Amino acid sequence: MSFSFLRAFLRLSLLGAVVIVSGVLLWRHFDSGEPAPLPAAKRDPLLDAAVAKVDAAFRSSWTAAAVEPTPEANALTLARRFSLALTGAVPSLEEIRRFENLPKDADPAASWLDHLFSDRRSADYLAERFARAFVGVETGPFLVYRRRRLVNWLGDQIESNRPYDAIVRDLVSAEGLWTTRPETNFITVTVVQGGSKEGPDELKLAGRTARAFLGLSLDCMQCHDDLFDDRWKQTDFHQLASFFAQTDLKLTGIHDDPKTSYQTRYLGETASVRVDPSVPYGSEFFNKEGSRREQLARWITHPDNTPFARAAVNRVWAILFGKPLVDPVDDLPIDGPFPAGLEELAREFTASGHDLRHLIRLIALSEPFRRESRSSDPDKPTTLEQEASWAAFPLTPLRPEQVAGSVIQSSTLKALDSETHVLQKLRRFAETQDFVKRYGDPGEEEFAGGSGTIPQRLLLMNGKLVHERTEPNPVMNSSTRIARYSPSDETAVKAAFLASLTRYPAQAELDHFVGSLAGTTGDVRDQALADLHWTLINTTEFSWNR
Repeated sequence: MSFSFLRAFLRLSLLGAVVIVSGVLLWRHFDSGEPAPLPAAKRDPLLDAAVAKVDAAFRSSWTAAAVEPTPEANALTLARRFSLALTGAVPSLEEIRRFENLPKDADPAASWLDHLFSDRRSADYLAERFARAFVGVETGPFLVYRRRRLVNWLGDQIESNRPYDAIVRDLVSAEGLWTTRPETNFITVTVVQGGSKEGPDELKLAGRTARAFLGLSLDCMQCHDDLFDDRWKQTDFHQLASFFAQTDLKLTGIHDDPKTSYQTRYLGETASVRVDPSVPYGSEFFNKEGSRREQLARWITHPDNTPFARAAVNRVWAILFGKPLVDPVDDLPIDGPFPAGLEELAREFTASGHDLRHLIRLIALSEPFRRESRSSDPDKPTTLEQEASWAAFPLTPLRPEQVAGSVIQSSTLKALDSETHVLQKLRRFAETQDFVKRYGDPGEEEFAGGSGTIPQRLLLMNGKLVHERTEPNPVMNSSTRIARYSPSDETAVKAAFLASLTRYPAQAELDHFVGSLAGTTGDVRDQALADLHWTLINTTEFSWNR
């Protein structure tokens, strides 16, 4: 046996030992008694009052449309929705047990939100969702763009609950190196390398800024006036682009060159003209202090700039529900009409000082989010009118990373949170990346809708991730531990349903699977629970947000 082979063997053995010990410790932690309940959330009268205003707007619209709302969803359904929206995975069995041990007088929804906000994984997940709006998913120009640094920076800002307007001001006006000042990557992602023009692309920056921060799709106005409305002109787009024309890339990073001017040739003209920066609306709350990008950043985030608040509300709504309040998510009408709830949410968001957590709580505790996705009467299914008016929670397919995250989390009894061992984190990251690549990443179009495809269904049925996460494995997979340590067949089936679907089985389901487990022991029992886990993952229910 060669020395190199022996060294590799020892390394693999050591890694295996660490994984085994980690798995045993995780199980002992889970099995060490009744889990401590989650801390009960404190009542917030101001939040309650804000929720009441939003609810009143929706109830009024339902009455006017003669639409009956569906019943309120139960606590476990809400916990699943919150976890998928804020962490990209279903709750762990351990978390569910802690959730069920809440005091009877505690608000389960508010307490669960507190629990998720207290963990870094929610900040990291939300950071990725916002990064897709801010810089897309492309790798960007070589050397001068560091997407991962930007996402980590966004995660830091969200974890500290820094006001959203302050985050956006930093992105738009940032100066410095893309490594030490991660917010400058919002600028450097547009850098043109080679050709007649090098440096940040003011046209891309203008289009991205309008869509991401104002919910205005002005890209087409780069070449012509709006063909369907007289509201936007070609001049609006290029005057906005002019704010970024002085932005330059130097050895010391992103800086502004006040000597630079912006020129363009308008449609139908033969010569280029100089274009000075000007905002497309809201000149009454615009001032010219500071650099051009500082002026623009201050105007975008001004409390009177309602499109800024509307755009944030619409995106957060889309993250929580899986679909935006106004579709497309980045193309809102500036003058209306607006759907019920949008203006009320925008006003409350602005009044809170652009507090993202407050906005998330406000939406998550509102009537539309608390509604069931199905009616209480099987003979009267939920209608399209109910979903369109948000009187029923809309069924939406999970995004690829949510499917992967839920497969991985359902195979682990303990929450894969910020305290998870680094080996578990590395494995989860690699598995998720591989699964999303195969499943299909919609990129920036993650709220475009659509149902699952045949290749996606086949990947869940036969793919490597599901196979490895459901096969009998007493150290790494929950199904085997449930099979070996559950005190009864009924307990095992209930645990499997909770870990996979965040609900208890219906009586018919319980009777069927308890019957299939009756009398099984050893490897046969392990395989039976593995098969149940695989079956639950491959239900339509698993891949949709109900």
